Amino acid sequence: MSPETAVTRTPSPPPTRSEYCVIACAEAWRDNGEVLASPMGPIPSIGARLAKRTFSPDLLLTDGEAMLVGLDGTPEGWLPYRQHLTMVTGGRRHVMMGASQLDRYGNQNISCIGDWSRPGRQLLGVRGAPVNTLNNPTSYWVPKHSPRVFVAHVDMVCGVGYDRAAAAGPSATRFHRIPRVVTDLGVFDFATPDRSMRLASLHPGVTVERVREATGFELYVPDEVPYTREPTSLELELIREVIDPGGARDREVVDPGAPRVGEVGR
Repeated sequence: MSPETAVTRTPSPPPTRSEYCVIACAEAWRDNGEVLASPMGPIPSIGARLAKRTFSPDLLLTDGEAMLVGLDGTPEGWLPYRQHLTMVTGGRRHVMMGASQLDRYGNQNISCIGDWSRPGRQLLGVRGAPVNTLNNPTSYWVPKHSPRVFVAHVDMVCGVGYDRAAAAGPSATRFHRIPRVVTDLGVFDFATPDRSMRLASLHPGVTVERVREATGFELYVPDEVPYTREPTSLELELIREVIDPGGARDREVVDPGAPRVGEVGR
């Protein structure tokens, strides 16, 4: 093909902050094998589907009701409630929940803000958080990392953290595991001697100082903090053209470099 007739491709735009978040969420299910992925929220849902399409093909996806579904949402099997509970209580499920508050040991609150007997704000309620955290791996997704979410002490314990699980003994720690916390600033885990929260990676463009300012407790920060890994060209294509062509990810996490409403064309 001559230079005159060669087709030139428009370079893909660089990854956005939301796409780094998708990659970080997807990595939560790496090497999980045949477990039920239960993502809560647009970006975790995109991440779970990306993981199944690439490095975790054995993941089981559900429609959130009573069906196991394929990559295109087509029902592939029936998931009766009793079978769902069997997977939950046997550790064969990995849920990624949200959190209104999280403390340094991974205790989560989604119930209320303020004293339980007279809260200043009523939230979702405890729901299935205790069962999730004590019976199967539970990760967390926080789209807006701030001191209001990352607090020294949660107002009410819904999801059980490492300190409370350890205090309850072997019956509480058998399946208890919090693989990671993903936010719009970075990725966090509990790979420390006392099982307190550690900064595992920064999303590109974020600094350690920014994370510390947005966290309401002392966070363990290693001497060297890597960046969240880059998405591959195939992963970007899947995210943008196959899994989320409508851009739901960018509505949940706005890229810091994107123009604000009213600034386009200035």
